[in-house]
Amino acid sequence: MTERTFSLYRRGIWPLLSRLDPEQAHRLTLTVLHLSERIPGGLTALRAAFHPPVDDRLQVHRFGLTFPNPLGLAAGLDKDAVAVGAWFALGFGFVEVGTVTPRPQPGNPRPRLWRIPEAGALVNALGFPSAGAAAVRARLVGRFFPGPLGINLGRNSQTPNERALDDYCAVLAALWDVADYVAVNVSSPNTPGLRALQQRTALAELVRVLQAENQRLAALHRLRPRPILVKLAPDLSDADLEDALAGIMDGGADGVIIANTSLDRTLVPSWPAGGRGGISGAPLRDRALALTRRVYQRTNGRLPIIGVGGIASGADVLERLRAGASLVQLYTGFIYGGPAVPARILADILAYLERERIHSVEQLIGAG
Repeated sequence: MTERTFSLYRRGIWPLLSRLDPEQAHRLTLTVLHLSERIPGGLTALRAAFHPPVDDRLQVHRFGLTFPNPLGLAAGLDKDAVAVGAWFALGFGFVEVGTVTPRPQPGNPRPRLWRIPEAGALVNALGFPSAGAAAVRARLVGRFFPGPLGINLGRNSQTPNERALDDYCAVLAALWDVADYVAVNVSSPNTPGLRALQQRTALAELVRVLQAENQRLAALHRLRPRPILVKLAPDLSDADLEDALAGIMDGGADGVIIANTSLDRTLVPSWPAGGRGGISGAPLRDRALALTRRVYQRTNGRLPIIGVGGIASGADVLERLRAGASLVQLYTGFIYGGPAVPARILADILAYLERERIHSVEQLIGAG
C-alpha cells in the first residue's frame, strides 16, 4: 500500500501540486490534512491509507520522553498547529510546530518560497509568518497526541535582539503546558539580526533565562520542566560552532537541533529568479551530517541531537543516527515525496533492523 500511494503521489498528485505556487500548494496540503482531523473517522482513514508501521524497536527515549519512532516533522511545515493529529496519523513519531512568535505577524513579502526540483531543494524567505502564540494555544489546549509535541520559539521581526528574551519567554509561558519540549530558533536567516544570538554570551544568557522561566512554570504547574533545545545554523564556521556549543552548554540547554536552512548558494546548481533566503533539502544533507558528527564527538554524546536537513529516505535516517543524532526531522523530503514518505521511511528502517538482527534503533545512535 505504501509503495502504491508513494507512486500515486509522485506520478499523479505531485505534477498537479507543482503547477501551483509553492505557498498555495502548502496551504492546500494543510487544508486537506486539517479536514481529515475534523471529519469523524478521518484520522483512522488516513492511518489506514498509509499504514505507518508501529514497532517497539523504533522507540527512542530521550529528554525523559518516549518517541514512538525517531522520525519527526520539522518546524516550518505546520507553523500554526493546523494539522497536528494528521501528522501523527501519517506516521511521524513527534511533531514540532512553529516557529511561533508572541504576536501575529505576516512574515516577509511574497513571493518568498521557491522550488528547485532538480536539486530536491527549496529556497525559503518566509520570515516567521505566525498566527501568534494565543492562536496556536487555542488549537492545542486540551488535546492529546500519540507522540511528543515540540514548540519552536521565535521573536517577532520588529523586536530588537536586546529585547528578544522577552519574546522567547512570552511564547514559552503561553505554550509551556501544551508542549512536551521547546526549540529555540536563533538560526533562521530570514529575520534580521537573529543569527547574532548564536554568539556564546548571548546564547548562554538566552538559554539561562528560558531555563529559569521553565523552572518557574514547572513549579507553578507541579510538573517536570520542559526540555529546551537550541536550533543552530549550518553555516557556522568551526570557531563559531564551538562558540555556539559553549553558549548552549553554559546556559544549560537539554539538546541541539542541527541544522536550519543555509545561505550558501553554492549548494545548488541554479538559483530561482527572485529567490532569496535559506536553502533546505538534499543539498544540505552532507553539511548537516558532518555537523551532526562533529557535535556528537565534541560533546561525547552528552548533548542529544535532533538531525534535520536533507532527510528523505530510510538510508538518510540510518546515516544520521550513526553520526550521532538521537532523532531526525523531515521537511523538504515530505514536500517532494508526499504523505507516504513517513511510512515508507519507517518500513525501510524496520527492514534494516530485521535484516541486521538489531533489537532497537537506539543501538544505532553514534555507532559511526
